[in-house]
Amino acid sequence: MKKNNLRFITLTALISAICVIGSFIKVPGFITTAALDSAPAFLSVAFLPPLFSGIAGGLGHLASALTSGFPSGPLHIIIAIEMFIIVFIFNMLHKKGFNIIKWLFLIVANGILSAIPFYFIISPAFFIGAVPNLLVATVINAVISMLAMPIIAKVFNERKVSNV
Repeated sequence: MKKNNLRFITLTALISAICVIGSFIKVPGFITTAALDSAPAFLSVAFLPPLFSGIAGGLGHLASALTSGFPSGPLHIIIAIEMFIIVFIFNMLHKKGFNIIKWLFLIVANGILSAIPFYFIISPAFFIGAVPNLLVATVINAVISMLAMPIIAKVFNERKVSNV
C-alpha cells in the first residue's frame, strides 16, 4: 500500500471518529433529529481526496443514525450514500476553486435535495416536516466548516501533511 493511501485511510478514520463525536450534538426538529456530524467531513475536503472525504461523510451519517437509534431503519443506508455523494462533489468543487458554488451546492444538496427520496418513500408530509430541520443543521455544519476550513487548510499546507 502506498504511503499516501495509508495516510488518507488514517485521516479518514480520524475524521470519521470526529463525526461520531459531532453526532452526539443534536439539532432537534419536528420529525427528525439532525446532528453536527457532517462538519468534520466537510472540513476534510481541505486535506483529503474526494473519495476519502465522501467515505468520512457516509460513515459520519451512520454514526449519527446509530446514536439516534436508527429511527428510519435501513433507509439510513440511502442517506449515507447521499452523504458520500454530496461530500465527494463538495470536495471536487473545493479542489477546483469554486468557493461560492461549493457552499451553495452543499446547503441545497444536503439541506433539501437529500430529503427528496423520502417524499416518495415515506410521504410528502415527512419531507415537508424534515426539510426545515435538515436545512438548519446543514447551515450550522456549513458555517462551522466555513469558519474552520482556512485554519485547517493552513495547518495542513504548512506541515505538508498531505500531498493532495
